[in-house]
Amino acid sequence: MKKNLKKMISYYKPYRGVFFADMLFAIAASAVALAIPLIARYITSSIIYLEREEAVREILYLGVIMAGLVAISCFCNFFISNYGHVMGAKIEYDMRAEVFAHFQKLSFAFYDNQKVGALMARITTDLFDITELMHHGPENIVISLIKICGAFVIMTYISPMLTAAAFALVPVMFVYAYFFNGRMKRAFRRNREKIADINSRIEDNLSGIRVVKSFANEEIENEKFRQGNGGFLEAKKNSYFYMGGYHAGLSSFSLLITVAVLAAGGIFISYGRIEVTDLITFLLYINVLTEPIKTLIDFTEQFQNGYTGFERFLEILAIEPDIKDCPNAECLSGVKGSVDFDNVSFRYEEGSEKVLSHINLHVDAGEYVAIVGSSGAGKSTLCSLIPRFYDVTGGAVLVDGKDIRSLSLKSLRDQIGIVQQDVYLFVGTVYDNIRYGKPDASREEVIQAAKNANAHAFILSLPNGYETDIGQRGIKLSGGQKQRLSIARVFLKNPPILIFDEATSALDNESEKVVQDSLERLAKERTTFVIAHRLTTIQNAERILVLTEEGIAEEGSHQALLEKGGIYEKLYHMHMAEEYGD
Repeated sequence: MKKNLKKMISYYKPYRGVFFADMLFAIAASAVALAIPLIARYITSSIIYLEREEAVREILYLGVIMAGLVAISCFCNFFISNYGHVMGAKIEYDMRAEVFAHFQKLSFAFYDNQKVGALMARITTDLFDITELMHHGPENIVISLIKICGAFVIMTYISPMLTAAAFALVPVMFVYAYFFNGRMKRAFRRNREKIADINSRIEDNLSGIRVVKSFANEEIENEKFRQGNGGFLEAKKNSYFYMGGYHAGLSSFSLLITVAVLAAGGIFISYGRIEVTDLITFLLYINVLTEPIKTLIDFTEQFQNGYTGFERFLEILAIEPDIKDCPNAECLSGVKGSVDFDNVSFRYEEGSEKVLSHINLHVDAGEYVAIVGSSGAGKSTLCSLIPRFYDVTGGAVLVDGKDIRSLSLKSLRDQIGIVQQDVYLFVGTVYDNIRYGKPDASREEVIQAAKNANAHAFILSLPNGYETDIGQRGIKLSGGQKQRLSIARVFLKNPPILIFDEATSALDNESEKVVQDSLERLAKERTTFVIAHRLTTIQNAERILVLTEEGIAEEGSHQALLEKGGIYEKLYHMHMAEEYGD
Protein backbone atom coordinates (compact mmCIF):
# COMPACT_ATOMS: atom_id res chain seq x y z
CA MET A 1 0.00 0.00 0.00
CA LYS A 2 2.90 2.36 0.79
CA LYS A 3 4.27 1.94 -2.73
CA ASN A 4 0.83 2.59 -4.24
CA LEU A 5 0.33 5.76 -2.19
CA LYS A 6 3.78 6.98 -3.23
CA LYS A 7 2.81 6.47 -6.86
CA MET A 8 -0.49 8.29 -6.28
CA ILE A 9 1.31 11.28 -4.72
CA SER A 10 3.59 11.52 -7.77
CA TYR A 11 0.64 12.70 -9.88
CA TYR A 12 0.54 15.95 -7.86
CA LYS A 13 4.06 16.90 -9.00
CA PRO A 14 3.09 19.01 -12.08
CA TYR A 15 0.53 20.90 -9.97
CA ARG A 16 2.49 21.52 -6.79
CA GLY A 17 1.72 25.25 -6.81
CA VAL A 18 -2.04 24.75 -6.92
CA PHE A 19 -1.82 21.87 -4.44
CA PHE A 20 0.04 23.90 -1.80
CA ALA A 21 -2.26 26.88 -2.36
CA ASP A 22 -5.22 24.53 -1.90
CA MET A 23 -3.73 23.31 1.39
CA LEU A 24 -3.00 26.89 2.50
CA PHE A 25 -6.59 27.99 1.91
CA ALA A 26 -7.87 24.82 3.61
CA ILE A 27 -5.82 25.76 6.69
CA ALA A 28 -7.12 29.35 6.55
CA ALA A 29 -10.75 28.18 6.32
CA SER A 30 -10.17 25.87 9.32
CA ALA A 31 -8.62 28.70 11.32
CA VAL A 32 -11.69 30.88 10.69
CA ALA A 33 -13.97 28.08 11.88
CA LEU A 34 -11.92 27.81 15.08
CA ALA A 35 -11.75 31.57 15.68
CA ILE A 36 -15.47 32.44 15.58
CA PRO A 37 -16.49 30.40 18.70
CA LEU A 38 -13.64 32.09 20.61
CA ILE A 39 -15.02 35.50 19.63
CA ALA A 40 -18.48 34.32 20.74
CA ARG A 41 -17.00 33.27 24.11
CA TYR A 42 -15.33 36.65 24.51
CA ILE A 43 -18.65 38.43 23.81
CA THR A 44 -20.64 36.26 26.25
CA SER A 45 -18.02 36.28 29.00
CA SER A 46 -16.75 39.87 28.84
CA ILE A 47 -18.45 42.25 26.40
CA ILE A 48 -22.00 41.81 27.70
CA TYR A 49 -20.91 43.04 31.13
CA LEU A 50 -19.67 46.41 29.82
CA GLU A 51 -21.69 49.59 29.74
CA ARG A 52 -24.41 49.40 27.08
CA GLU A 53 -22.94 51.90 24.64
CA GLU A 54 -19.46 50.46 24.95
CA ALA A 55 -20.81 46.91 24.66
CA VAL A 56 -22.77 47.76 21.49
CA ARG A 57 -19.70 49.44 20.02
CA GLU A 58 -17.47 46.43 20.79
CA ILE A 59 -20.04 43.96 19.48
CA LEU A 60 -20.39 45.91 16.22
CA TYR A 61 -16.60 46.02 15.90
CA LEU A 62 -16.32 42.29 16.50
CA GLY A 63 -19.24 41.73 14.10
CA VAL A 64 -17.26 43.48 11.35
CA ILE A 65 -14.24 41.30 12.18
CA MET A 66 -16.38 38.14 12.02
CA ALA A 67 -17.91 39.27 8.71
CA GLY A 68 -14.37 39.75 7.39
CA LEU A 69 -13.44 36.27 8.57
CA VAL A 70 -16.52 34.88 6.81
CA ALA A 71 -15.44 36.66 3.60
CA ILE A 72 -11.98 35.12 3.92
CA SER A 73 -13.57 31.72 4.53
CA CYS A 74 -15.81 32.22 1.47
CA PHE A 75 -12.84 32.98 -0.79
CA CYS A 76 -10.88 30.04 0.62
CA ASN A 77 -13.76 27.65 -0.03
CA PHE A 78 -14.23 29.07 -3.54
CA PHE A 79 -10.55 28.46 -4.33
CA ILE A 80 -10.74 24.93 -2.96
CA SER A 81 -13.91 24.11 -4.90
CA ASN A 82 -12.84 25.79 -8.16
CA TYR A 83 -9.08 25.52 -8.59
CA GLY A 84 -8.89 22.37 -6.50
CA HIS A 85 -11.40 20.64 -8.76
CA VAL A 86 -9.56 21.87 -11.86
CA MET A 87 -6.38 20.35 -10.43
CA GLY A 88 -8.26 17.09 -9.93
CA ALA A 89 -9.55 17.23 -13.51
CA LYS A 90 -6.01 17.77 -14.83
CA ILE A 91 -4.73 14.82 -12.82
CA GLU A 92 -7.61 12.75 -14.24
CA TYR A 93 -6.59 13.94 -17.73
CA ASP A 94 -3.00 12.84 -17.13
CA MET A 95 -3.99 9.45 -15.74
CA ARG A 96 -6.50 8.78 -18.52
CA ALA A 97 -3.89 9.70 -21.15
CA GLU A 98 -1.39 7.38 -19.45
CA VAL A 99 -3.68 4.37 -19.30
CA PHE A 100 -4.99 4.95 -22.84
CA ALA A 101 -1.41 5.15 -24.17
CA HIS A 102 -0.67 1.93 -22.27
CA PHE A 103 -3.68 0.25 -23.91
CA GLN A 104 -2.15 1.12 -27.28
CA LYS A 105 1.05 -0.75 -26.36
CA LEU A 106 -0.65 -3.98 -25.33
CA SER A 107 -0.76 -6.78 -27.87
CA PHE A 108 -3.60 -8.77 -29.40
CA ALA A 109 -2.98 -11.50 -26.81
CA PHE A 110 -4.11 -9.10 -24.07
CA TYR A 111 -7.29 -8.06 -25.90
CA ASP A 112 -8.11 -11.67 -26.73
CA ASN A 113 -8.82 -12.19 -23.02
CA GLN A 114 -10.45 -8.86 -22.12
CA LYS A 115 -13.92 -7.35 -22.31
CA VAL A 116 -14.17 -3.89 -23.85
CA GLY A 117 -16.73 -2.73 -21.26
CA ALA A 118 -14.41 -3.68 -18.41
CA LEU A 119 -11.54 -1.75 -19.99
CA MET A 120 -13.80 1.26 -20.53
CA ALA A 121 -14.67 1.25 -16.82
CA ARG A 122 -10.95 1.55 -16.03
CA ILE A 123 -10.70 4.90 -17.83
CA THR A 124 -14.09 6.34 -16.85
CA THR A 125 -15.67 5.38 -13.52
CA ASP A 126 -12.43 4.33 -11.82
CA LEU A 127 -10.54 7.46 -12.80
CA PHE A 128 -13.35 9.77 -11.69
CA ASP A 129 -13.33 8.23 -8.22
CA ILE A 130 -9.53 8.34 -8.09
CA THR A 131 -9.34 12.04 -8.88
CA GLU A 132 -12.16 12.88 -6.47
CA LEU A 133 -10.04 11.23 -3.80
CA MET A 134 -6.89 13.01 -4.95
CA HIS A 135 -8.61 16.41 -4.92
CA HIS A 136 -10.72 16.15 -1.77
CA GLY A 137 -8.60 13.66 0.19
CA PRO A 138 -5.65 15.86 1.24
CA GLU A 139 -7.75 18.94 1.96
CA ASN A 140 -10.31 16.91 3.92
CA ILE A 141 -7.55 15.39 6.04
CA VAL A 142 -5.86 18.78 6.62
CA ILE A 143 -9.13 20.55 7.49
CA SER A 144 -10.30 17.74 9.75
CA LEU A 145 -7.02 17.38 11.63
CA ILE A 146 -6.67 21.14 12.15
CA LYS A 147 -10.25 21.46 13.39
CA ILE A 148 -10.03 18.43 15.69
CA CYS A 149 -6.59 19.30 17.06
CA GLY A 150 -7.41 23.02 17.27
CA ALA A 151 -10.71 22.34 19.02
CA PHE A 152 -8.92 19.97 21.44
CA VAL A 153 -6.30 22.58 22.39
CA ILE A 154 -8.84 25.41 22.84
CA MET A 155 -11.33 23.21 24.71
CA THR A 156 -8.55 21.92 26.99
CA TYR A 157 -7.56 25.51 27.76
CA ILE A 158 -11.17 26.36 28.68
CA SER A 159 -11.95 23.21 30.69
CA PRO A 160 -9.85 20.03 30.80
CA MET A 161 -12.71 18.17 32.50
CA LEU A 162 -15.26 18.95 29.78
CA THR A 163 -12.63 18.16 27.14
CA ALA A 164 -12.09 14.74 28.68
CA ALA A 165 -15.85 14.15 28.56
CA ALA A 166 -16.00 15.27 24.91
CA PHE A 167 -13.03 13.17 23.73
CA ALA A 168 -13.70 10.06 25.84
CA LEU A 169 -15.62 8.41 23.01
CA VAL A 170 -13.11 9.27 20.23
CA PRO A 171 -10.88 6.13 20.74
CA VAL A 172 -13.98 3.94 20.62
CA MET A 173 -14.99 5.65 17.37
CA PHE A 174 -11.62 4.81 15.80
CA VAL A 175 -11.87 1.14 16.85
CA TYR A 176 -15.35 1.02 15.36
CA ALA A 177 -14.08 2.62 12.13
CA TYR A 178 -11.15 0.17 11.89
CA PHE A 179 -13.52 -2.78 12.29
CA PHE A 180 -15.62 -1.69 9.30
CA ASN A 181 -12.75 -0.41 7.19
CA GLY A 182 -11.50 -3.73 5.79
CA ARG A 183 -15.00 -5.01 5.08
CA MET A 184 -15.93 -1.85 3.19
CA LYS A 185 -12.77 -2.07 1.06
CA ARG A 186 -13.50 -5.66 -0.01
CA ALA A 187 -17.12 -4.77 -0.74
CA PHE A 188 -16.18 -1.80 -2.93
CA ARG A 189 -13.70 -3.91 -4.89
CA ARG A 190 -16.50 -6.38 -5.68
CA ASN A 191 -18.66 -3.45 -6.78
CA ARG A 192 -15.98 -2.41 -9.27
CA GLU A 193 -15.79 -5.90 -10.72
CA LYS A 194 -19.56 -6.17 -11.05
CA ILE A 195 -20.01 -2.79 -12.76
CA ALA A 196 -17.24 -3.73 -15.20
CA ASP A 197 -19.19 -6.92 -16.03
CA ILE A 198 -22.35 -4.88 -16.61
CA ASN A 199 -20.48 -2.47 -18.88
CA SER A 200 -19.22 -5.43 -20.87
CA ARG A 201 -22.74 -6.84 -21.26
CA ILE A 202 -24.09 -3.46 -22.39
CA GLU A 203 -21.26 -2.96 -24.88
CA ASP A 204 -21.70 -6.50 -26.22
CA ASN A 205 -25.46 -6.11 -26.56
CA LEU A 206 -25.41 -2.70 -28.23
CA SER A 207 -22.64 -3.73 -30.62
CA GLY A 208 -24.67 -6.76 -31.68
CA ILE A 209 -28.14 -5.20 -31.49
CA ARG A 210 -28.91 -6.09 -35.11
CA VAL A 211 -28.19 -9.76 -34.42
CA VAL A 212 -30.35 -9.61 -31.29
CA LYS A 213 -33.28 -8.17 -33.21
CA SER A 214 -32.83 -10.49 -36.18
CA PHE A 215 -33.29 -13.48 -33.86
CA ALA A 216 -35.96 -11.70 -31.79
CA ASN A 217 -33.90 -12.51 -28.70
CA GLU A 218 -34.56 -9.35 -26.74
CA GLU A 219 -35.94 -11.33 -23.81
CA ILE A 220 -32.83 -13.53 -23.69
CA GLU A 221 -30.64 -10.43 -23.63
CA ASN A 222 -32.82 -8.87 -20.93
CA GLU A 223 -32.47 -12.03 -18.86
CA LYS A 224 -28.68 -12.05 -19.28
CA PHE A 225 -28.59 -8.42 -18.23
CA ARG A 226 -30.91 -9.11 -15.29
CA GLN A 227 -28.47 -11.72 -14.02
CA GLY A 228 -25.50 -9.35 -14.25
CA ASN A 229 -27.53 -6.48 -12.83
CA GLY A 230 -28.72 -8.72 -10.00
CA GLY A 231 -25.13 -9.64 -9.15
CA PHE A 232 -24.25 -5.97 -9.03
CA LEU A 233 -27.28 -5.26 -6.81
CA GLU A 234 -26.23 -7.97 -4.35
CA ALA A 235 -22.69 -6.57 -4.24
CA LYS A 236 -24.12 -3.10 -3.66
CA LYS A 237 -26.39 -4.38 -0.89
CA ASN A 238 -23.39 -5.95 0.82
CA SER A 239 -21.32 -2.78 0.59
CA TYR A 240 -24.24 -0.61 1.73
CA PHE A 241 -24.76 -2.90 4.73
CA TYR A 242 -21.26 -2.13 5.96
CA MET A 243 -21.51 1.49 4.88
CA GLY A 244 -24.81 1.84 6.75
CA GLY A 245 -23.31 0.41 9.92
CA TYR A 246 -20.33 2.68 9.50
CA HIS A 247 -22.35 5.86 8.98
CA ALA A 248 -24.98 5.10 11.59
CA GLY A 249 -22.42 4.16 14.24
CA LEU A 250 -20.14 7.14 13.78
CA SER A 251 -23.03 9.59 13.48
CA SER A 252 -24.40 8.20 16.75
CA PHE A 253 -21.01 8.64 18.37
CA SER A 254 -21.05 12.31 17.26
CA LEU A 255 -24.41 12.82 18.98
CA LEU A 256 -23.21 10.99 22.09
CA ILE A 257 -20.33 13.47 22.36
CA THR A 258 -22.88 16.32 22.53
CA VAL A 259 -24.90 14.40 25.11
CA ALA A 260 -21.77 13.71 27.21
CA VAL A 261 -20.76 17.39 27.14
CA LEU A 262 -24.27 18.54 28.11
CA ALA A 263 -24.50 16.05 30.97
CA ALA A 264 -20.98 16.73 32.26
CA GLY A 265 -21.37 20.49 31.78
CA GLY A 266 -24.63 20.55 33.75
CA ILE A 267 -23.00 18.67 36.63
CA PHE A 268 -19.89 20.88 36.63
CA ILE A 269 -22.01 24.07 36.60
CA SER A 270 -24.03 22.78 39.54
CA TYR A 271 -20.76 22.26 41.48
CA GLY A 272 -19.46 25.67 40.40
CA ARG A 273 -16.52 24.17 38.46
CA ILE A 274 -17.29 25.97 35.16
CA GLU A 275 -19.37 28.90 33.96
CA VAL A 276 -22.42 28.72 31.69
CA THR A 277 -20.36 30.68 29.13
CA ASP A 278 -17.86 27.82 29.01
CA LEU A 279 -20.61 25.29 28.33
CA ILE A 280 -22.03 27.48 25.52
CA THR A 281 -18.54 27.77 23.99
CA PHE A 282 -18.07 24.00 24.27
CA LEU A 283 -21.35 23.37 22.49
CA LEU A 284 -20.20 25.67 19.66
CA TYR A 285 -16.93 23.73 19.47
CA ILE A 286 -18.81 20.44 19.46
CA ASN A 287 -20.17 21.51 16.05
CA VAL A 288 -16.62 22.39 14.95
CA LEU A 289 -15.51 18.97 16.23
CA THR A 290 -18.31 16.80 14.82
CA GLU A 291 -18.17 18.39 11.35
CA PRO A 292 -14.65 17.08 10.61
CA ILE A 293 -15.62 13.72 12.08
CA LYS A 294 -18.43 13.51 9.54
CA THR A 295 -15.96 14.64 6.86
CA LEU A 296 -13.67 11.81 7.85
CA ILE A 297 -16.62 9.44 7.56
CA ASP A 298 -17.21 10.63 4.01
CA PHE A 299 -13.48 10.54 3.31
CA THR A 300 -13.26 6.92 4.38
CA GLU A 301 -15.97 5.98 1.88
CA GLN A 302 -14.29 8.17 -0.73
CA PHE A 303 -10.95 6.55 0.05
CA GLN A 304 -12.39 3.07 -0.43
CA ASN A 305 -13.82 4.05 -3.82
CA GLY A 306 -10.77 5.97 -4.98
CA TYR A 307 -8.06 3.66 -3.69
CA THR A 308 -9.80 0.56 -5.01
CA GLY A 309 -10.01 2.25 -8.40
CA PHE A 310 -6.34 3.26 -8.15
CA GLU A 311 -5.33 -0.34 -7.45
CA ARG A 312 -7.21 -1.42 -10.59
CA PHE A 313 -5.55 1.44 -12.49
CA LEU A 314 -2.12 0.22 -11.38
CA GLU A 315 -3.02 -3.37 -12.30
CA ILE A 316 -3.41 -2.26 -15.92
CA LEU A 317 -0.20 -0.20 -15.91
CA ALA A 318 1.65 -3.17 -14.41
CA ILE A 319 0.81 -5.38 -17.40
CA GLU A 320 3.92 -5.49 -19.53
CA PRO A 321 3.33 -5.60 -23.29
CA ASP A 322 4.42 -9.07 -24.40
CA ILE A 323 5.33 -7.58 -27.79
CA LYS A 324 7.56 -4.53 -27.70
CA ASP A 325 10.68 -3.13 -29.28
CA CYS A 326 13.90 -4.79 -28.24
CA PRO A 327 16.74 -2.57 -27.01
CA ASN A 328 18.39 -0.83 -29.96
CA ALA A 329 15.64 -1.96 -32.33
CA GLU A 330 16.51 -1.33 -35.96
CA CYS A 331 14.34 0.93 -38.10
CA LEU A 332 13.18 -0.91 -41.22
CA SER A 333 13.45 1.12 -44.40
CA GLY A 334 14.00 0.64 -48.13
CA VAL A 335 11.97 -2.58 -47.98
CA LYS A 336 12.04 -4.88 -50.99
CA GLY A 337 9.45 -7.24 -49.52
CA SER A 338 10.86 -10.74 -49.22
CA VAL A 339 9.38 -12.73 -46.31
CA ASP A 340 10.72 -15.91 -44.72
CA PHE A 341 9.23 -18.27 -42.14
CA ASP A 342 12.16 -20.14 -40.62
CA ASN A 343 10.97 -23.26 -38.76
CA VAL A 344 8.11 -21.24 -37.23
CA SER A 345 5.91 -22.68 -34.50
CA PHE A 346 3.18 -20.86 -32.60
CA ARG A 347 0.69 -21.36 -29.79
CA TYR A 348 -1.59 -18.68 -28.33
CA GLU A 349 -1.03 -19.48 -24.67
CA GLU A 350 1.48 -21.49 -22.69
CA GLY A 351 0.24 -25.04 -22.35
CA SER A 352 -2.23 -24.82 -25.25
CA GLU A 353 -1.90 -26.80 -28.46
CA LYS A 354 0.29 -25.48 -31.23
CA VAL A 355 -1.57 -23.69 -34.02
CA LEU A 356 1.45 -23.77 -36.32
CA SER A 357 4.30 -26.26 -36.21
CA HIS A 358 7.68 -26.02 -37.95
CA ILE A 359 6.60 -23.85 -40.89
CA ASN A 360 9.29 -23.13 -43.46
CA LEU A 361 8.42 -20.75 -46.28
CA HIS A 362 10.25 -18.29 -48.53
CA VAL A 363 8.33 -15.62 -50.45
CA ASP A 364 10.20 -13.45 -52.92
CA ALA A 365 9.74 -9.71 -53.05
CA GLY A 366 6.73 -8.88 -55.22
CA GLU A 367 5.42 -12.46 -55.22
CA TYR A 368 1.67 -13.16 -54.99
CA VAL A 369 0.98 -16.08 -52.63
CA ALA A 370 -2.44 -17.52 -51.80
CA ILE A 371 -3.06 -19.52 -48.65
CA VAL A 372 -5.95 -21.98 -48.48
CA GLY A 373 -7.01 -24.66 -46.04
CA SER A 374 -9.76 -25.81 -43.77
CA SER A 375 -11.03 -23.63 -40.93
CA GLY A 376 -8.68 -23.72 -37.95
CA ALA A 377 -5.61 -24.63 -39.97
CA GLY A 378 -3.91 -21.38 -38.93
CA LYS A 379 -4.11 -19.29 -42.13
CA SER A 380 -4.92 -15.99 -40.40
CA THR A 381 -2.52 -16.79 -37.57
CA LEU A 382 0.32 -17.36 -40.05
CA CYS A 383 -0.24 -13.93 -41.60
CA SER A 384 -0.67 -12.26 -38.19
CA LEU A 385 2.90 -13.21 -37.38
CA ILE A 386 4.30 -11.05 -40.21
CA PRO A 387 3.30 -7.66 -38.67
CA ARG A 388 4.16 -9.21 -35.29
CA PHE A 389 0.65 -9.04 -33.87
CA TYR A 390 1.80 -12.19 -32.05
CA ASP A 391 5.32 -13.42 -31.44
CA VAL A 392 6.41 -16.84 -32.65
CA THR A 393 6.97 -19.45 -29.95
CA GLY A 394 9.62 -21.12 -32.07
CA GLY A 395 11.72 -20.19 -35.10
CA ALA A 396 11.72 -16.75 -36.69
CA VAL A 397 9.90 -14.56 -39.24
CA LEU A 398 12.18 -12.48 -41.43
CA VAL A 399 11.53 -9.50 -43.71
CA ASP A 400 14.32 -8.83 -46.20
CA GLY A 401 16.41 -11.28 -44.22
CA LYS A 402 15.98 -9.45 -40.91
CA ASP A 403 14.34 -11.07 -37.89
CA ILE A 404 11.24 -8.92 -37.27
CA ARG A 405 11.89 -9.09 -33.50
CA SER A 406 15.01 -6.97 -34.07
CA LEU A 407 12.98 -4.27 -35.86
CA SER A 408 10.96 -1.44 -34.35
CA LEU A 409 7.25 -2.27 -34.39
CA LYS A 410 6.25 1.01 -36.02
CA SER A 411 8.76 0.75 -38.86
CA LEU A 412 7.74 -2.89 -39.47
CA ARG A 413 4.00 -2.22 -39.50
CA ASP A 414 4.46 0.87 -41.66
CA GLN A 415 5.62 -1.51 -44.41
CA ILE A 416 2.57 -3.80 -44.21
CA GLY A 417 -0.99 -3.17 -45.39
CA ILE A 418 -3.86 -5.39 -44.26
CA VAL A 419 -7.32 -5.74 -45.77
CA GLN A 420 -9.57 -7.91 -43.62
CA GLN A 421 -12.96 -9.54 -44.08
CA ASP A 422 -14.35 -7.69 -41.06
CA VAL A 423 -13.71 -4.07 -42.05
CA TYR A 424 -13.46 -1.60 -39.20
CA LEU A 425 -14.31 1.99 -40.05
CA PHE A 426 -14.16 4.72 -37.44
CA VAL A 427 -16.89 7.19 -36.57
CA GLY A 428 -16.43 10.19 -38.87
CA THR A 429 -16.40 11.01 -42.55
CA VAL A 430 -15.37 9.02 -45.61
CA TYR A 431 -12.40 11.36 -46.01
CA ASP A 432 -11.24 10.82 -42.41
CA ASN A 433 -11.41 7.05 -42.76
CA ILE A 434 -9.37 6.92 -45.97
CA ARG A 435 -6.84 9.41 -44.62
CA TYR A 436 -6.32 7.12 -41.61
CA GLY A 437 -3.91 5.21 -43.86
CA LYS A 438 -1.65 8.27 -44.08
CA PRO A 439 -2.63 11.03 -41.63
CA ASP A 440 -0.51 13.67 -43.38
CA ALA A 441 -1.88 12.93 -46.89
CA SER A 442 -3.20 15.73 -49.06
CA ARG A 443 -6.76 15.77 -50.34
CA GLU A 444 -5.51 14.95 -53.84
CA GLU A 445 -3.74 11.85 -52.50
CA VAL A 446 -6.90 10.72 -50.70
CA ILE A 447 -9.01 11.12 -53.85
CA GLN A 448 -6.43 9.25 -55.95
CA ALA A 449 -6.40 6.39 -53.44
CA ALA A 450 -10.20 6.23 -53.65
CA LYS A 451 -10.03 6.10 -57.45
CA ASN A 452 -7.48 3.28 -57.32
CA ALA A 453 -9.82 1.37 -55.01
CA ASN A 454 -12.85 1.84 -57.34
CA ALA A 455 -14.45 3.91 -54.56
CA HIS A 456 -14.44 7.44 -56.01
CA ALA A 457 -17.70 7.08 -57.98
CA PHE A 458 -19.80 5.75 -55.11
CA ILE A 459 -18.29 8.32 -52.71
CA LEU A 460 -19.42 11.15 -54.97
CA SER A 461 -22.94 9.67 -54.99
CA LEU A 462 -23.15 9.97 -51.18
CA PRO A 463 -25.09 12.97 -49.76
CA ASN A 464 -21.95 14.95 -48.86
CA GLY A 465 -19.37 13.14 -50.93
CA TYR A 466 -16.09 12.70 -49.07
CA GLU A 467 -17.52 14.63 -46.08
CA THR A 468 -20.39 12.17 -45.57
CA ASP A 469 -20.65 10.85 -42.02
CA ILE A 470 -20.64 7.06 -42.29
CA GLY A 471 -21.93 6.27 -38.78
CA GLN A 472 -20.41 3.93 -36.24
CA ARG A 473 -18.37 1.20 -37.96
CA GLY A 474 -19.62 2.48 -41.33
CA ILE A 475 -23.15 1.23 -40.70
CA LYS A 476 -24.56 3.50 -43.42
CA LEU A 477 -22.49 1.78 -46.13
CA SER A 478 -22.83 -1.58 -47.86
CA GLY A 479 -20.29 -4.35 -47.35
CA GLY A 480 -18.66 -3.72 -50.72
CA GLN A 481 -18.44 0.03 -50.11
CA LYS A 482 -16.84 -0.47 -46.70
CA GLN A 483 -14.36 -2.89 -48.19
CA ARG A 484 -13.37 -0.47 -50.95
CA LEU A 485 -12.78 2.26 -48.36
CA SER A 486 -10.49 -0.09 -46.45
CA ILE A 487 -8.63 -0.83 -49.69
CA ALA A 488 -8.35 2.91 -50.42
CA ARG A 489 -6.87 3.32 -46.95
CA VAL A 490 -4.16 0.77 -47.79
CA PHE A 491 -3.59 2.33 -51.23
CA LEU A 492 -2.89 5.60 -49.44
CA LYS A 493 -0.47 3.88 -47.06
CA ASN A 494 1.34 2.39 -50.08
CA PRO A 495 3.14 -0.48 -48.29
CA PRO A 496 5.45 -3.00 -50.03
CA ILE A 497 3.84 -5.99 -48.25
CA LEU A 498 0.11 -6.79 -48.34
CA ILE A 499 -2.12 -9.22 -46.48
CA PHE A 500 -5.66 -9.90 -47.74
CA ASP A 501 -7.47 -11.88 -45.04
CA GLU A 502 -10.56 -13.33 -46.80
CA ALA A 503 -11.26 -9.80 -47.98
CA THR A 504 -14.09 -10.75 -50.35
CA SER A 505 -15.65 -13.79 -48.66
CA ALA A 506 -18.59 -11.84 -47.17
CA LEU A 507 -19.52 -10.01 -50.40
CA ASP A 508 -22.05 -10.79 -53.09
CA ASN A 509 -20.76 -11.71 -56.54
CA GLU A 510 -21.19 -8.24 -58.03
CA SER A 511 -19.45 -6.49 -55.14
CA GLU A 512 -16.79 -9.18 -55.06
CA LYS A 513 -15.83 -8.50 -58.68
CA VAL A 514 -15.42 -4.76 -58.08
CA VAL A 515 -13.45 -5.35 -54.89
CA GLN A 516 -11.35 -8.07 -56.52
CA ASP A 517 -10.36 -5.67 -59.30
CA SER A 518 -9.29 -3.16 -56.63
CA LEU A 519 -7.29 -5.79 -54.76
CA GLU A 520 -5.48 -6.93 -57.90
CA ARG A 521 -4.58 -3.34 -58.74
CA LEU A 522 -3.34 -2.84 -55.17
CA ALA A 523 -1.30 -6.06 -55.23
CA LYS A 524 0.62 -5.16 -58.37
CA GLU A 525 4.40 -5.24 -57.74
CA ARG A 526 3.92 -5.85 -54.02
CA THR A 527 4.57 -8.94 -51.91
CA THR A 528 1.05 -10.21 -51.34
CA PHE A 529 -0.41 -12.85 -49.06
CA VAL A 530 -4.03 -13.77 -49.82
CA ILE A 531 -6.04 -15.88 -47.40
CA ALA A 532 -8.75 -17.25 -49.65
CA HIS A 533 -12.18 -18.63 -48.87
CA ARG A 534 -13.48 -18.56 -52.42
CA LEU A 535 -10.93 -20.54 -54.41
CA THR A 536 -12.12 -19.02 -57.67
CA THR A 537 -10.53 -15.72 -56.66
CA ILE A 538 -6.98 -17.12 -56.48
CA GLN A 539 -6.75 -19.23 -59.63
CA ASN A 540 -4.24 -16.78 -61.12
CA ALA A 541 -1.99 -16.77 -58.05
CA GLU A 542 1.68 -17.46 -58.77
CA ARG A 543 1.80 -19.85 -55.84
CA ILE A 544 -0.92 -21.46 -53.75
CA LEU A 545 -0.12 -22.93 -50.31
CA VAL A 546 -2.38 -25.56 -48.77
CA LEU A 547 -2.14 -25.24 -44.99
CA THR A 548 -3.24 -28.05 -42.67
CA GLU A 549 -2.80 -28.70 -38.96
CA GLU A 550 0.44 -30.48 -39.82
CA GLY A 551 1.84 -27.51 -41.77
CA ILE A 552 2.15 -26.70 -45.48
CA ALA A 553 0.88 -29.86 -47.11
CA GLU A 554 0.92 -28.75 -50.76
CA GLU A 555 2.08 -25.83 -52.86
CA GLY A 556 2.05 -24.92 -56.51
CA SER A 557 -0.07 -23.24 -59.17
CA HIS A 558 -3.81 -23.76 -59.41
CA GLN A 559 -3.47 -26.11 -62.36
CA ALA A 560 -0.58 -28.07 -60.90
CA LEU A 561 -2.42 -28.65 -57.64
CA LEU A 562 -5.56 -29.81 -59.46
CA GLU A 563 -3.51 -32.29 -61.46
CA LYS A 564 -1.87 -33.54 -58.30
CA GLY A 565 -5.28 -34.70 -57.04
CA GLY A 566 -4.56 -34.00 -53.40
CA ILE A 567 -6.07 -31.82 -50.68
CA TYR A 568 -6.41 -28.74 -52.91
CA GLU A 569 -8.23 -30.67 -55.60
CA LYS A 570 -10.76 -31.90 -53.01
CA LEU A 571 -11.17 -28.39 -51.55
CA TYR A 572 -11.68 -26.92 -55.01
CA HIS A 573 -14.37 -29.39 -56.09
CA MET A 574 -16.08 -29.06 -52.70
CA HIS A 575 -16.13 -25.29 -53.15
CA MET A 576 -17.45 -25.54 -56.70
CA ALA A 577 -20.22 -27.85 -55.49
CA GLU A 578 -21.20 -25.37 -52.76
CA GLU A 579 -21.02 -22.40 -55.13
CA TYR A 580 -22.84 -23.77 -58.13
CA GLY A 581 -24.50 -26.97 -56.92
CA ASP A 582 -23.83 -30.53 -58.07
